[in-house]
Amino acid sequence: MVELITVCTGNICRSPLAAQLLQTRLADLGPRVTSAGTRGLAAAAMTRESAYLAQHLGVPAEVSAAHRSRFLQESDLHSPDLVLAMAREHRRDIAELAPARLRHTFTAREFARLAVATPDADLLAAADGAGDGDGDRLRAAAEVLAARRGLTPPPADPGDDDVVDPFRREWEVYQRSAAQLVPAVEEVVRVVRLVCAPR
Repeated sequence: MVELITVCTGNICRSPLAAQLLQTRLADLGPRVTSAGTRGLAAAAMTRESAYLAQHLGVPAEVSAAHRSRFLQESDLHSPDLVLAMAREHRRDIAELAPARLRHTFTAREFARLAVATPDADLLAAADGAGDGDGDRLRAAAEVLAARRGLTPPPADPGDDDVVDPFRREWEVYQRSAAQLVPAVEEVVRVVRLVCAPR
C-alpha cells in the first residue's frame, strides 16, 4: 500500500480536493491518502466551490461532505511515501517540520514538471532496486525526481510550481486553481501506477 498526504493552508480548498482526486483515481490500488493544512480553522468543511469541483471531477459527494480540516503535525509526515504541497510556502513549512522528508516532498506541480522530464525507465529502475513494497518503490521514484531538481530547468515564473489559492475569491479563481491542480494530480497518478501497478 502506498501512502500520500496533500498539504495546503487551511485544508478546505486545494489539499482536500487533491487528496480526494488521488484517492478516487487510485482506488483500485488501495492507497491511504490524507490531507492537512499549515494554518486555518480546525474541523471546517470544504468550501462549497471545492466540493462542487470535486464532484464534477468524479469524487463521490459523500466523500467531500465528510471532509473536516485539520492542522498538519510533524507526526503526519513520518509515514507518507509522497508528500504533495500545493505551493512552495507549504513545502517550506513541511521542510521545517520534517527536514528528513525533503526528498519525498514536492509541490504537486513541481512533481509533475520533474516527472514529465524524467524517463520512465529511470523511475522504474529505481523502483525495482527498492524491492517489491509499493511504498518503498514510490519513495525510490520520488528520490529520483528530487535529484533532478538541480538538473531540470525551473519554470521561468517560480509561481508556476504553485496551485493558486482560491479561498474567498471568485468562482473563476476556483476554476483556475483546479485547472492547475488536475494535470498535476494526473501525473502523480501516472507515476504511482507506473512504479506500483501489479508486476
